[in-house]
Parts: sequence; C-alpha cells; structure tokens
Amino acid sequence: MNKFFVTTSIPYANAPPHIGHALEFVQADVLARYWRSAGKKVFFLTGADEHGVKIARSAQKAGVTPGKFVNKNTAEFKKLIRLLAISNDDFIRTTDKKRHWPGAQKLWLRLIEAGDIYKKNYKGLYCVGHEAFVTEKDLAGGVCAIHKSKPEVIEEENYFFRLSKYSKIIESRIKNNELRIIPASRKNEILSLLKQGLEDISFSRPSKDLSWGIPVPGDKTHTMYVWCDALSNYITAIDYAEENDKFKKWWPADAQIIGKDILRFHAAIWPGMLLSAGLPLPKEIFVHGFITAGGEKMSKTIGNVADPFGIIKKYGADALRYYLLREIPPAGDGEFTDEKFNERYNADLAKGLGNLFSRVLTLAQKGKISPIENPKFALEIKKTEKILKQLMIDFKFNEALEKIWRLIALGDKYIDAKKPWSLDPNSKEFKKIIGELLSLIAAIEAARQTADNSKALFNID
Repeated sequence: MNKFFVTTSIPYANAPPHIGHALEFVQADVLARYWRSAGKKVFFLTGADEHGVKIARSAQKAGVTPGKFVNKNTAEFKKLIRLLAISNDDFIRTTDKKRHWPGAQKLWLRLIEAGDIYKKNYKGLYCVGHEAFVTEKDLAGGVCAIHKSKPEVIEEENYFFRLSKYSKIIESRIKNNELRIIPASRKNEILSLLKQGLEDISFSRPSKDLSWGIPVPGDKTHTMYVWCDALSNYITAIDYAEENDKFKKWWPADAQIIGKDILRFHAAIWPGMLLSAGLPLPKEIFVHGFITAGGEKMSKTIGNVADPFGIIKKYGADALRYYLLREIPPAGDGEFTDEKFNERYNADLAKGLGNLFSRVLTLAQKGKISPIENPKFALEIKKTEKILKQLMIDFKFNEALEKIWRLIALGDKYIDAKKPWSLDPNSKEFKKIIGELLSLIAAIEAARQTADNSKALFNID
C-alpha cells in the first residue's frame, strides 16, 4: 500500500523532556520525511501519556492539580518537537476526553465481548516509576533495576486481561515476521519471554487509589490501568471510536518506534489486546536503546538527564539531530557527553559538510557557473540512493548518514586533486570543475524527492 503510518511511544508527562525523547522523535521524523519524499502518504503520530499514580503524586507535591501539572509538561514536549522541526501530523493526549477516551473505552468493551476481561483479588509489587506491577525478576537487590526505587506491595481487587490466551499466536506472528521486531536481538528477547508463556495482567486500579485516569466503562469504582489507557492512543488518534474511513486508511501501523524498556508492553501486551479486539497487528516494531550518561540510562527519575533545550540553544537543532542519528547506534545504547558532541560537530558538520560547501560556493562566486553532471558523481549518487532505501527499511540511520558523508569525502578528494583555486576563474576547466562540484553538493543538499539527498531528509544545514 502507498501509505506509511509511523508512531513514537507517547512520553510520560511527569517531568519535562530529556534527550532520550529527542532521539525517538528524530528517528521517527527521519522515517516520515523519507517515505514522504519517496511518494508515500504518511501519517506521523506522537503524543503524551498524562494519567497515573506518579503524575497524581507529582502534581500533589508541586501543589497543583494533575491537569495543570500535565499541561505544563506536555507544553514542553510540544516545544521540543517544534524546536527539532519534527514533522508529526498529530499529537494525541490521553487526557483528551473527546478524542482519546471514547476509543479507549470502546477497546475495553471489545475485550469484554471477547470474554477476556474478568475480576479477581490480586497482590503484587507495584513500581510507581513504571506505573506497572513488576515481578521479582524485574528487581535488582530489592529495587527496580530501572528506577532504583523499592516497589510497593499492593493487594486489591482488579480487573484482569486474559493475556495468557494469546501467548502462542503472538509468538507465531513474531517468529514468522508477520509482526517484525527490529533488531533481531529484541526479537529473540521477546520470543524467549513468549516461550515461557504470558500471564494474565492487571488491567485496572480501584478509583480510590487511582482517580486520575479513564473510568472503566460501566464501573466507576475502577480506573483503567495504563495498558488500555496509554497503548490505545495509537488507534484512538485515528478515530477508532468511530472506526471510520480514517481508521481503515491508516491502521495497522507500519512502524512503531519504542525504547527497549517497553518492549514487553508493545510486543506482548499490545498485540494481545489487538488480537482480542479483532484488530490487525502493527507491521513492525523498531526498538532503540538508551542514551547513557556514565554508563547508566538517562532517566528523569534518576536525575542524570541531558537537557535538549540547552543543547539546541548552544548548537542549534540541526546539530543535535545529526548527533543523535550519527553517533547513537539506532538499536543499541549510545553515550552522550559534551566532549563527544563537540568532536562529532567539529569533524562532520564544521570541517566536513560545512567546509566542502564553503569551499565550493566561495569558488563558484568567482564566475557565472551552472551545475554540470560528473559521470562519476552521478554513479555514486545513484548507488547511494539505492543503498539508502534499504538502510531506511532497516532503520539504520547512522549507516545512511555515513553513506552520505562518503559523497562529501568524494567532493573533498576531487577538489583537492583538481586544485581549482590555482586556475583562471574564466577558464573552461575551472568552470567545469566547480560546475561538477555544484552538482554534487546540490544532490547532497536538496533531499526533497529522493534518498540521494540529505538536507531535508535529515534536516541538517
């Protein structure tokens, strides 16, 4: 089909955004830009997860209502999206009673119709940082391995979702790449979990303990748990409540971009819910790693985050976009330090891209020169275009940029070999050399229709 529906996970609005959010926004944005340039109809969705115990407690601590609290933080996410020139088509908020709530409640009712919602007493470990129940396997030394906090022991009556019913079919879909998980290491990780069998999951919390959320349809004494509330955003934003032409046009998602810490949520729980509701599964889930600081995941809870706003103010959004795409392995962890950022910025943007463009354009000003196709350059550009398409399909953003920077190196090598500055600016040889270089940098810069161009695709100057 000639459509591409890409989503990010919706960040949790308990604190302002950090650089890890910028990574996911930029990765999804590159895909949206690329497939638009390739002629596909693209719908790019992001948003904010605004419910839950952690937000209610944070708001209370700040002395404001949960609504005011999330409004402030969500505005910061929208600001970051704007500063990074993210080309999203929609932004869904889980507090949106008109757009989100009807679809989330409809999904709940579909799961009831399938016989997959039931009530029982439950005792478990609840991690406020995760907004989820965890098991002993998720702990290290009695504390959450991610949030470094001790989970609370909670005993209560909850609604449950019969996730165990769907273990085998989800496993089969992932094994057969009907639901493609990238990279392979994450596919193997989720298959290992599925092989052990999935357990039914808590699907609600008593409203007396969690009032900041969506009421369970037909039972106001319970509030929807994060699964049916937050995960459903991917379909509520495209009008699942009405199941109209918009929904039929865009679902299933072509690519869902998530972090490795929420793999189980998206590759086990979410598919189970969709299967129960009789809906198609997304086609692909791409799982990126963490941006680390001192070897640890950057986390708002831990307090070791890098401020994307400060980086953008100092270096510009383009420089941050470039670093995230080039330096951070798309599917692995990557370190962010000021030293690494400056090194990459100076080597690639100032001395690489900037130097070539400056040299060529300065020389071009010496005469009226038009771009001239160089057969060698044209061949390399065409080869790069083909390679880039596959790299985009495989989410290998850093390798795509590496290929583009080879074109820059080709230009540098050519200008050094020909030494046009030593020639008469009015000579045919000078005009030929500079014309060929202009053709090359135009191909690198344009990036509007084809993948052999880089500027609009990666939004870099």
